[in-house]
Amino acid sequence: MLFVRHATTPGMRAGCFPADEDADAASLTRAAAAGPVEAAAAWAAPCRAARQTAAAMGLAAREVPALAEADCGRWRGLPYGRVALAEPDALASWLADPHAAPHGGESLSALAARVAGWLDSVRDEPRAVVVCDAGVIRAALGHALGLDPLRAARFDLAPLSTTELTVARDGWRVVHVNRKAES
Repeated sequence: MLFVRHATTPGMRAGCFPADEDADAASLTRAAAAGPVEAAAAWAAPCRAARQTAAAMGLAAREVPALAEADCGRWRGLPYGRVALAEPDALASWLADPHAAPHGGESLSALAARVAGWLDSVRDEPRAVVVCDAGVIRAALGHALGLDPLRAARFDLAPLSTTELTVARDGWRVVHVNRKAES
């Protein structure tokens, strides 16, 4: 299963919590240059940037709610620095406790459980491609490697990079992480 982190958005460039926004035109041009990608199945997160990236790569991706980035509640779209100044204790709690959701949204543990359930439900799909944001890819890596959500959050995943998992008898194996797309 090939995961593609969706194209860059203005919020990503500004260091904001994820929000549903359009991908940058230049980043979509790079996605188009990296595609088309051959896949027996293609899925995309239910956000504009993921759908736009999949389309740019020539994928007729099916939108899957389980592939949504964690709901950041009232922090959605806000700059990380602004949240750190306004709610330092809440942000510290969220960064230290995978079950915390001080923003009123979804915890990292809930995201991890959602992604793990979906991933295991599609393990028999050959040559599948998933276009989504970093949190979902980190959750998939955490599931494959048996990492808790805070440890899985340590993976750096660049826009348009690929991460590949393959099915193993006892779960999943990691083929590569954060491979830059060639254009």
